[in-house]
Amino acid sequence: QVQLVESGGGSVQAGGSLRLSCVASGGSYRSYFVNWFRQAPGKEREGVAAISTGGSSTNYANSVKGRFTISRDNDKNTLYLQMNSLKPEDTAMYYCAAKSLVRAGNWYDSSRYNYWGRGTQVTVSS
Repeated sequence: QVQLVESGGGSVQAGGSLRLSCVASGGSYRSYFVNWFRQAPGKEREGVAAISTGGSSTNYANSVKGRFTISRDNDKNTLYLQMNSLKPEDTAMYYCAAKSLVRAGNWYDSSRYNYWGRGTQVTVSS
């Protein structure tokens, strides 16, 4: 059983930056893909960014490419999301989610993830 706890959200003006963190416990961190999702009010949950277990490969939603950077520290069991040049449309609840390595499916398919954090709110004002 993996527990995930996000932090780092807040309110910023457009153009600002935030760094989200997600600390995992209760499992072997290297045995899971741990990625970032977000959900804005009235919208479906969407994949934001993904990273391989070793950290060498990443994927991003088109809407955040060039502005967001995902990273993970396996020694600290922590996933990060550096968000720069934030826009009002980035306003959402941000979640980290984990799935075991044996679970197939696209990284952005939220239905494939076993474990979810409670989320951290990001609000960007214009």
